[in-house]
Amino acid sequence: MDEFVRDLLTGWDLGDYIEKFREERIDKRCLFLLDDDAIKDLLDKTGPRVMFKDKLKSLKEAQNAENQVSTLSNAGDQGRRRAAPQEESSRLLTPTKKRRQDTAFPEKIILSQVKNIMTGVHEKLTCGTETELNGFLQEKISDLKIEKRELVGVFGRTGAGKSSLINAVIGEKDLLPTGTVRACTTVMIKVEANTKNQNYEAEIEFITKEDWEQDLWYLLTFVVNEDQRDEDYHEAVNLLSALYGKEWKKITAQKNLWNDRANKVIRDFIDRGKEKLSCASAAELSQKLTRFTRSGLKSEEDEKKWFWPLVKCVTVKVPNNSFLQHVTLVDLPGSGDRNNSRDKMWREVVGDCSSVWIVADINRAASEKEPWEILKNACNLMGNGGQCQEIHFVCTKSDVVEDSDELMAEDVQKAIHDQNVQAKSEVKRGFDALNIVNRHFSEGCFKVFTVSSKEFLKRKHLGPDETEVPKLQEHLQNLNDCHSETMNYVSEAKGILSLIQGARRREVAGIKEKVCKVIENNLSRERDKVSRSIQMTSETFKSCLDKGVEKSKRSCKRAMETFLFDEDGRCFHRTLKCVVTKNGVHKTTKGEQLNLNKKLASWLMDSIDETFRKTFPNESKHEAFNGAIKSFTLDTERLIERNKNVELQLIYLKTEEEKLQTELNEIIRTSKKRIYNSLMTSIEETMQPCYDEAKQYSGTGSFNKMRITIMDHVDSTKENMFETARDAMMSKLQELREDILGAMKKTIQKSIDLSLKTEDRSLPDVTEELRAVTQFYDQLKKSSDAETYAVWFDLPGLSTAQVSLTYLNNL
Repeated sequence: MDEFVRDLLTGWDLGDYIEKFREERIDKRCLFLLDDDAIKDLLDKTGPRVMFKDKLKSLKEAQNAENQVSTLSNAGDQGRRRAAPQEESSRLLTPTKKRRQDTAFPEKIILSQVKNIMTGVHEKLTCGTETELNGFLQEKISDLKIEKRELVGVFGRTGAGKSSLINAVIGEKDLLPTGTVRACTTVMIKVEANTKNQNYEAEIEFITKEDWEQDLWYLLTFVVNEDQRDEDYHEAVNLLSALYGKEWKKITAQKNLWNDRANKVIRDFIDRGKEKLSCASAAELSQKLTRFTRSGLKSEEDEKKWFWPLVKCVTVKVPNNSFLQHVTLVDLPGSGDRNNSRDKMWREVVGDCSSVWIVADINRAASEKEPWEILKNACNLMGNGGQCQEIHFVCTKSDVVEDSDELMAEDVQKAIHDQNVQAKSEVKRGFDALNIVNRHFSEGCFKVFTVSSKEFLKRKHLGPDETEVPKLQEHLQNLNDCHSETMNYVSEAKGILSLIQGARRREVAGIKEKVCKVIENNLSRERDKVSRSIQMTSETFKSCLDKGVEKSKRSCKRAMETFLFDEDGRCFHRTLKCVVTKNGVHKTTKGEQLNLNKKLASWLMDSIDETFRKTFPNESKHEAFNGAIKSFTLDTERLIERNKNVELQLIYLKTEEEKLQTELNEIIRTSKKRIYNSLMTSIEETMQPCYDEAKQYSGTGSFNKMRITIMDHVDSTKENMFETARDAMMSKLQELREDILGAMKKTIQKSIDLSLKTEDRSLPDVTEELRAVTQFYDQLKKSSDAETYAVWFDLPGLSTAQVSLTYLNNL
């Protein structure tokens, strides 16, 4: 069985039969030779069998219709050109999304064919004469790839229904454990596709020895004095008893737990670093994962060990799931972690999420504190410090209404509808009132959904009044849409083949030199435009930050006094000890995040937030630096019209220009996080000496000594601390400017030199390959233009072919 057959079965909703086709060794060639008896043996039920026969018939008809695509000569194992089956439109998708789904498998086959073509060309180059251009071309082909992977973060308190929601949305009822045991709020769980085999797999990453020793210090801080039985004490007992059972009571601060014989299992896990599980079913994997991801309800007689305190992250891999093709769902703890390495991973993942789901029970969605605290605490990491484009507030258990047993069926439906409408309205008002969040996200980024995960899994015909799970599935389908990535791959392949064929031509005297000079002048002009745009942004940032510096100096003393001196007693003494020991950041048992560094950086962040969001927007419809990168052009299209003798070289330069824009946008997306977060990073560095000093204090009077040490340090450094943070951000912005201009100069200039200043007639003839890839490119372009036309002019319900015809007739 090959990838072609597996992809078809998955797209035809016949994934349950993949293993049967594998056992019978049905590959691409055999698929087209199947008769009725063979199909009956492969598919044991009438419904799937009838569907398969209809799809196979359509596939054969499509293949015959596309036979004009030439068999490529000497290009490796190209095979016959075949169009893909027409995918059945999902009842859950809008007309535009249905058209996109209809073309998903043709695009997959186009991508596969172009990859085969380029593999064949690479082999030809490898066998050819070794020249500078030949080596460059081999490298360019090797660099062709698609690496799209979107992260969707899922937040919510224990019991809100996160696991049930994830199970429902991806259609795996038994994947993540729910109900019988409590969720562990410190374990991050990633759910992604298994692309290597048909098993349900999990990789469990454990914390390091240093992490565990830090955790033990924290735990023992709260259990040594049993007279202080507050929430911190009870949580510490819960964690220790999970690993050690009743033996935890024998633990003392002096005992060396690491070398104790009873800790062999713990040492083995931490020494190995990772544990891998592989199961045939989701339910089996879920059962095995329970001890690593859930907090058991232990009785005095229960000797079962629970290892979640040792886990840093769990990655669950699901086979044959279209929703996870290019998407990873991440079940996230609400506000970081007390452990430094887990907290660092949490911050990185939150910053990399392209969208975030906040999950809450519908009856408490607007009033419950925790979901809104999550938004407030993480908004800077998701927004200016991250790449989140959308926030979805998901209200669970939408099918449940009070006193439903006493209502008639039609009254229940009305009560559900009214409840969901009210919940959406209240949640929306709650979001509008969060000024700190609105500095990072526009109103259009926030959407509210009402879902019933349980009922959706039981019977998938629920209406929108009862559950909007299908809308969340559509959101994942949109993230999975790889049209642009396929288009980019095929475009780059076309450019490389154009360069090969162009380099084989004999030069027309003076043409290359003339065009080369124009292109280099255009490059210089465009770099200057981008440079000026970035410089203007820097000046605006500097002005905003100067105001933030002055406000920071005026406000920092009072803010520190409020934090350090308004509370007293043994409990806060221990909390402050944790804050200084972990360099200014501590998460309490109640989930509150205490962050002195963030507090000190807050006035600088506030001063820059609005300008920063406009300069580095996360929304795809807006462009960084006011569109300076997007408007970058070498004017190749106009030059192609006037210089047909070097058309192929200019086509290559155009694809390199488009590729450069994509790379620059990625550089900006990565750098903007460092730029924004540099404010707090600089503050942390300035505050580190006082934390190092304060954490040394112990015994009588240590509480006051810690407070005075912090206050004195802030007071003595405030004149320089905030200016240093401002300068750090400006320096990072200058580094980004140099990276952008450097990449423009280096990438394009090398492409100019090799395309317009180099000839190599020893390169292979790729006429047929270029013709085929150009046809594929034109097909993808037509599909994209037709879909855009349908969106602009509202043509619902039309097939892709009908839309394309309407589009062409109106050109």
